[in-house]
Amino acid sequence: MRGRFAVKDAFLHAYRGYREYALPHDELLPLSSQSVDNFNGWGVTLVDSLDTMLIMGLYDEFYDSMSVISNMSFALKNDSYAPFFETVIRYLGGLLSAHALSHEPVLLAKADDLGRMLLPVFNTSSGLPMYAVNTITGETRSGWASGTVLWAEALSCQLEYKYLAHLTGRREYFDNVEKIMDIMRDANIEEGLFPTKWRLTTAIPYNSQFSVGAFADSAHEYLLKQWLLTSGSEAKAKDLYLRVVNSILKHLLYVSPNRNLLYVTDVDHGVPSHTFEHLSCFLPGLLTLGAHTLPLSPRDRQLHSWAAQGLAYTCWLIYADHPSGLAPDEVVMNAVPYAGNTSYTVDNPSHEYTAGVWLEHVKEWENHGSPGVPPGLEEISPAVSGPRDYLARKPGYLLRPEAVESFYLMWRTTGDEKWRERGWAVFEAIQKETKTPIGYASVSTVEQSPSPQLDEMPSFFMAETLKYLYLLFNDEEIIPLDRWVFNTEAHPLPIFEWTPWEKKQYGIK
Repeated sequence: MRGRFAVKDAFLHAYRGYREYALPHDELLPLSSQSVDNFNGWGVTLVDSLDTMLIMGLYDEFYDSMSVISNMSFALKNDSYAPFFETVIRYLGGLLSAHALSHEPVLLAKADDLGRMLLPVFNTSSGLPMYAVNTITGETRSGWASGTVLWAEALSCQLEYKYLAHLTGRREYFDNVEKIMDIMRDANIEEGLFPTKWRLTTAIPYNSQFSVGAFADSAHEYLLKQWLLTSGSEAKAKDLYLRVVNSILKHLLYVSPNRNLLYVTDVDHGVPSHTFEHLSCFLPGLLTLGAHTLPLSPRDRQLHSWAAQGLAYTCWLIYADHPSGLAPDEVVMNAVPYAGNTSYTVDNPSHEYTAGVWLEHVKEWENHGSPGVPPGLEEISPAVSGPRDYLARKPGYLLRPEAVESFYLMWRTTGDEKWRERGWAVFEAIQKETKTPIGYASVSTVEQSPSPQLDEMPSFFMAETLKYLYLLFNDEEIIPLDRWVFNTEAHPLPIFEWTPWEKKQYGIK
């Protein structure tokens, strides 16, 4: 498909701008032709982009970068701290993935150095990680929510550290991250309603919010993906994933009242906010991946697949609804009002009595003979000028990857070409609205075209957004899903099997 060449050109445009105006700093400021150090000052865009270069066949650019990588020391000043979560998914994940694809020894050596320098975050009474660490002194500090750790922060390091343990044989890499898995397995949690915040010292829940959004998103990914990465050998991760995803389907999926759009939100003490984040658009990709890899019952496989299809379509429609062709970062969906004993009719599929809960809609739809398509899966026309089912709370588009990530996974798991067509429409909008003379820029609102641009180009644009688009438009499966697992920053790691020696060393049953 010709689109992959256009995406490669977009990557080169962004990379050349970064290399000329920003390297060795972290990110390019694409309007002022300046740079910013917002992720340790080690050149995060370069490290985040290494595996994208290899996947796109940009070997000259990759090997030209090795001199910069080989001189990285990961040093910080005494008053500076590396945020553990971001450093693991971007730097450590990027180095490990590039090593897996290139077999360059320096990349593994640097990953081992960095992995070791981050270990002091685990020196807590509970074993849950501190927010950040000074890589030279080993001193740690809390984040903005002192005394707590986000669920995503605690459960988005296992892929990288387990793979690093496999490559190096260092037991401390495995033990520290597996202890967190044990904490979650043993936690006194109703159903699979794991909250977004945990007390750092005692490893017990701090709040009652259950979400797939910013505080929790990648934790859900890493439960399934740990099981996949280790060839299905870690039942603990699989069992936790199934507990959590069943609670997501039961408590977080809703249908809007007008166009019957399926969306995912968060609940606090059981009360939904009806907020739908662009970040949450990773979920349909995760659900379809699980539906095609897990040993599910036919009924569960059907529900996971239906949810994936409906959610992915809503993610697409929110792009198509706007004049720019881009999606806002966060919307608040119109809620179905609760109306007591309102009865179901086929002509009124929003049937208010369920207050929009998707599984209740599905149940009543099946009770009435399953007419048409399941609730939330009807593909209706965009509402560029008409009324929508939501209001934009954060109207900007930040070059985020989650929607195209799910389009890619939906295409690879279903073979339906419409996901490639939708991805192409998103790429065209990115080209039209966000391109600058030296890179690409986030925009402040998607309601205008041309969209007002912001002076930022996050590293994940080159690590994730362009990578997933390139893979979506490539007929060849460059990164086969039965051989590789993507971390939450789109860094692919190869699936492996623990050896008998490793199982004994790490206590893997």
